[in-house]
Amino acid sequence: MHKTANLLFFLIIPFILNAQKSTIFGVITDAITKDPVEVVTVFIDGTTTAVQTDYKGLYKLDIPANKSLDIVFSRIGYKKTRFHIKGLLSNEKHQINVALMPEESKYEVTITESRIEDVGMIREDIEELKLLPITSGNFESVLPSIALGTSTGTGGELSSQYNVRGGNYDENLVYVNDFEIFRPQLIQNSEQEGLSFPNSDLIKDLSFSSGGFEAKYGDKMSSVLDIHYKRPTIFKTSVSLSLLGANAHLEGSTKLGKNKWNKLRILSGFRYKDNRYLLNSQTKKGEYVPTFTDVQTFITYNISKDLQIGYLGNYNGNIFRLKPKSQQEVTGTIKTAIRFTTFFEGNEVDKFNSLMNGLSLTYVPERKKNPFYLKLLGSSYIGYESQNYDILGQYRLSQIETNFGSDEAGKEISLLGIGAQHKYTRDFLYSEISTLRHIGGIELSQNSTSYVESSHFIQWGIDYKKMYFFDKINEWERLDSADYSIPYTDSIVSLQYVLKSKNKLNKDNFSTYVSDTYFRKNDKHEIKATAGVRFMYRPLSGEFLTSPRFQLSYKPLQWKRDIALKIAGGIYYQPPHYKEHRRRNGTLNLDLKSQKSIHILAGLSYDFYWKKISDKKMKLISEIYYKRLDNLVSYDYDNVRIIYSGENDSKGYITGIDLRLNGEFVPDAESWINISIMQAKEKINGIQHKKWVDTSL
Repeated sequence: MHKTANLLFFLIIPFILNAQKSTIFGVITDAITKDPVEVVTVFIDGTTTAVQTDYKGLYKLDIPANKSLDIVFSRIGYKKTRFHIKGLLSNEKHQINVALMPEESKYEVTITESRIEDVGMIREDIEELKLLPITSGNFESVLPSIALGTSTGTGGELSSQYNVRGGNYDENLVYVNDFEIFRPQLIQNSEQEGLSFPNSDLIKDLSFSSGGFEAKYGDKMSSVLDIHYKRPTIFKTSVSLSLLGANAHLEGSTKLGKNKWNKLRILSGFRYKDNRYLLNSQTKKGEYVPTFTDVQTFITYNISKDLQIGYLGNYNGNIFRLKPKSQQEVTGTIKTAIRFTTFFEGNEVDKFNSLMNGLSLTYVPERKKNPFYLKLLGSSYIGYESQNYDILGQYRLSQIETNFGSDEAGKEISLLGIGAQHKYTRDFLYSEISTLRHIGGIELSQNSTSYVESSHFIQWGIDYKKMYFFDKINEWERLDSADYSIPYTDSIVSLQYVLKSKNKLNKDNFSTYVSDTYFRKNDKHEIKATAGVRFMYRPLSGEFLTSPRFQLSYKPLQWKRDIALKIAGGIYYQPPHYKEHRRRNGTLNLDLKSQKSIHILAGLSYDFYWKKISDKKMKLISEIYYKRLDNLVSYDYDNVRIIYSGENDSKGYITGIDLRLNGEFVPDAESWINISIMQAKEKINGIQHKKWVDTSL
């Protein structure tokens, strides 16, 4: 019996020892060139346990569980560095990426480590996304490739607008360095779209949520795109030229003051786009002269060790000129083909210019316990938009010969109809939006041990927004069919459509929020729970709105598979900007209420190795969601222009599921596969949908 017990003891010991191990892994790069660094020795300080990185800079090291220790990264020609790890749980895997600085560099090593993340929040490094081919030249065009439930909508590949889970283009929030970004209101088609605000050469990283986002993000119903620009440490520049335009950027950092922390950082970018070669390939032939220019700069200066001032400026000038000549389209079958030919007179000149200036003051005192930050932001946006359109199109509808053996093949054999369409537009919109905003946060660390880690991160903010709009519309359209104007009268020449109006609108919005993120990690699980509430007051409509929101992420650490779970929900109000106020007859509805959306969603994230495909981890993200919509302002699409009814006249719901798989399906190239299934239903007041049934059956 005693020998049997000894035998069992020695058989069990290896499994116990193996169970008490954890694993760290990651990639080591050169901080200057961003290239992977091979033959870096990674070892536990004071032991002989060590590994070396491969040619891709990858490493994987088993370490004792439940034990605090130092990891050392060492290679000839680079600064040696060490990283302290609190005790990891048994079988836990922890990612640590290191950017090593060369010996002669005056900068420090950069180390990043992983932590549980919001399952549905897509976070990407910009360098991977810049490799994706896009036609519009705008960063937003890559979102349908990477984000959950996102599509390009009605504008086609020339457009940078995007829909998220059944919403429209106006339901998406965009932030750059905590400044809210606004877009033009009058753009009618994707040909007119110029350069949007985000500049890919200046972006450091981004996060994108397709719904159920936190209270710190503003008042929209569909999504939020949160972009952070670079914080330069060295001088760098780039220039790119193509037949579709040119890009250039400059970044750098220099000491400006007595102390080492008095640093001035400058990040500037210039973009020019001319897509006339793409436009000339369309069926509508003519003289296309698009001129799209964007200049922006982001400057920061460290006044002291704790205080930083920042400036974000942008000028965006988009001019589109078109003098159409002709358009020809053929449709039908092999036996019968119809040709529609149009000849044009007149031209179109559209201008969409904007100027944005923003100042920020950030205070981050150096504190080891309960660190906090305070940030004050002020910005102004001025938009000048005009559409000038006076084009007469004369059309000819005819049947053509389809017998290829005939000498008349492709020629007209009968005239089916002739007519004309004359469209005239003189639209103008001037916008002024001024914003004053304060945000802050404090992390309250609780007593942590090597086995339990917990903290609270409390955030708050207050926002005041003042808006002014001046709008002038003069549009009409005349239709002629076989020399008769439509609608036909005996006495006068009638117009098919007339709209004339002039409006001014002044309004203010006040909003505030508070939220608490609780994080806890022990030997069984990681939990991240965020609860917050957002308040908004609109003097124009007299609304006082309350928007509670929550997110809960849970990661079991004792499961064999690397899985994280999430549930989220909340109430999301979207106040009308300007176009929503305008009825179809051009008058403004000043009593318009905010649209409302209730989000409920659940998600799962699964990290795994697919050895047959790649030696790096794959990630599968899935979300199932339901959105209840009330007080909606119904609308129609005219290409990318949204024409609102100006009334809270509909309600509905949207439900669906999104799946995203990403990883290196091709070595050293990040890839994405997105699958979405959605159902959306809307009920518009005064419209009854009837189902036709064939009673003869």
